[in-house]
Amino acid sequence: MKTDMSPAAVTLRLRRVSQLRNLCLTLGKAGAEARRKEKMKSGRPNETEFAPYAKSDIDYVSGDDAVGTLAAQGRDVLALLESLDEESVRARRYAPGKWTVKEVIGHLIDDERIFAYRALCVARRDTRPLPGFEENEYVAATDFESHPLAALIAEYLSVRAATLTFFESLTAEEWMRRGNVNGYEASVRGLAFHVAGHELHHLRTLREKYLVSHHAA
Repeated sequence: MKTDMSPAAVTLRLRRVSQLRNLCLTLGKAGAEARRKEKMKSGRPNETEFAPYAKSDIDYVSGDDAVGTLAAQGRDVLALLESLDEESVRARRYAPGKWTVKEVIGHLIDDERIFAYRALCVARRDTRPLPGFEENEYVAATDFESHPLAALIAEYLSVRAATLTFFESLTAEEWMRRGNVNGYEASVRGLAFHVAGHELHHLRTLREKYLVSHHAA
C-alpha cells in the first residue's frame, strides 16, 4: 500500500507527533513526582540481571531510575530526529550493507516493543523461557524506507509512551523479578536498562557515523 504523502496526511502526522511529544513530557514529569513520593525507582541492575553482551551499553546509562532515564532519552532522541528532514535521511547509510537511518529508527522501535514485552512477562511471573529474535531479519522483513520520517517519529513516541506507562506502574518488588530471556536470566529492571543502553548505542552511531556531515553543515 502506497503511503499517503498528501499535505493533509503530512499535517496530521505532524500534529500526532506534537501530541505524543506532550504526552511523553507529561508522563516523565508525573512519573518522577510519583516516584519521589513513593520511592518506587527501579534501582540500578547488577551484572546478573541482564545479558552479558549488554554490559558495555548499559555502562553508558547513568543513574538508578529506569523511567526517568527513558523519559530523558526519549526527549534526546526526539530532538535529534526533529533536526532531520526527509531529504537528508532518504536511503542514507554510513557504509554499504549497513542499515539506513530510517531502518535504525525502525529497529529501535522493534527492539523496545520486544524488550517491553519481555519485561511485562517477567513482571507478571510468566515462567516460560522467552525466545530471542534476529534483528537483521526483522529489519529486512519490512520497508522502513517507505515510511515518512514524521510517521516513524510518531511511532517511536507512541511506543516510548506505552513503555513509560507500563514501567511507572511497577512496584519495587516487581522491578526485581527475574525470568529466562533468550537463554539468560534477566530482571525487569535489567530489561529496562537494556532498552536504555541499546538506544544510547544507536544514538552514538547515528551522531558519529550517519549524521556527521549533517550536523557540521
